Amino acid sequence: MPIISKFVQLKGLDYNFIRFALRRRQHSSAAPANAQLREILSDQLNGIRDAGTFKSERVITSSQSTQITVEGSNEKILNFCANNYLGLANNPDVVNYSHNVLDKYGAGLSSVRFICGTQDIHKKLEKKLAQFHGREDTILYASCFDANAGLFEAILSGEDAVFSDELNHASIIDGIRLCRAQKYRYKHRDMNDLKNLLEASKARMKLIVTDGVFSMDGNIAPLKEIVALAKEYNALTFIDECHATGFFGKTGRGTEEYYNITGSVDIINSTLGKALGGAAGGYTTGPKELITFLRQKSRPYLFSNSLPPAVVATGTKVIDMLLTSSELTEKVQTNTQRFRSAMTKAGFTISGENHPICPVMLGDARLASAFADEMLKRGIYVIGFSYPVVPKGKARIRVQISASHSTADIDHAIAAFIDVGRSLKVIH
Repeated sequence: MPIISKFVQLKGLDYNFIRFALRRRQHSSAAPANAQLREILSDQLNGIRDAGTFKSERVITSSQSTQITVEGSNEKILNFCANNYLGLANNPDVVNYSHNVLDKYGAGLSSVRFICGTQDIHKKLEKKLAQFHGREDTILYASCFDANAGLFEAILSGEDAVFSDELNHASIIDGIRLCRAQKYRYKHRDMNDLKNLLEASKARMKLIVTDGVFSMDGNIAPLKEIVALAKEYNALTFIDECHATGFFGKTGRGTEEYYNITGSVDIINSTLGKALGGAAGGYTTGPKELITFLRQKSRPYLFSNSLPPAVVATGTKVIDMLLTSSELTEKVQTNTQRFRSAMTKAGFTISGENHPICPVMLGDARLASAFADEMLKRGIYVIGFSYPVVPKGKARIRVQISASHSTADIDHAIAAFIDVGRSLKVIH
């Protein structure tokens, strides 16, 4: 018998009353839940700062462009860290077209698509995106994160299996977590590992999932081999083309075009928020039956507001430009080759392949942060990436090349990298 029980019996007191009083005292002395939350989060934030991985946000006071201004300074700096691959985020023709559509169609729909949120401009953009990718149909989402969140849960059951590259984007990982399918991760771009997993699977339907281009490393999925394995083991293929659509491949059709296997992939997800105007929005494009099914079952589509008209207009105008000319696509590829070649010659280690994502590998998180600060002093805006965004010991400056960078811009960035690299003893 507990000591308190014996004491209560000896004194002739009500045991339940005493226990209630003690519990009340314990609860009254505990910190309020809100204070506990603040304390827990503050401790974790201090740990992030101590590790040198705290991510501060520099505030831009201009439109997104190759030349921007930031809070605290009126001097223009060169931006080398945006997903603005085609340089169209503030293109006058795109902005004017968006203004006109905003005037005609209003600021927003105040509705999801299936109630009263579908305008003719939404259907036209979906048709143009399908045409651009050579697919049957397209469905728009608020973002590609939503497109990835809405796909796997809708189409895969417990009888099915999904095979995902271990370095796929967080949105793919989260989307797969939502589905009931059997889940397998294969080693990054390791086709032997993928083959073994496919061979062992007895699933009804198999889906191979990969980024087309991996955003932190700038390397490319071995899509030819993936498609070949899919045919061998009767599997479907999915690629996320956020860092490829509009600027990668000869005419900007993405990873399929880069490998000369256009039309080989079953399902493509991509974004309007990078090369295609940089505003917002994502989409899935593929077989008509799939798109129709997603309109019925995909939760982010069913329960999110429609894309605003001005955002739809931005994507529409850029797709129209890409359907008629590949000039900007060719320019970003030329700029990429110039930067990668000169940086490698200078002694830097540049990760990835011939892609506008050019990670300058530094290793140490604090070094990457200090390097970025020194670059800003020289008029170049870049960001240091470190754990948990990339693996420990793999910190880097991720440079992103745009079609709107001039040759002088590229050379200025290279000269600044060499200057900082020597001062921080990264190169000799």
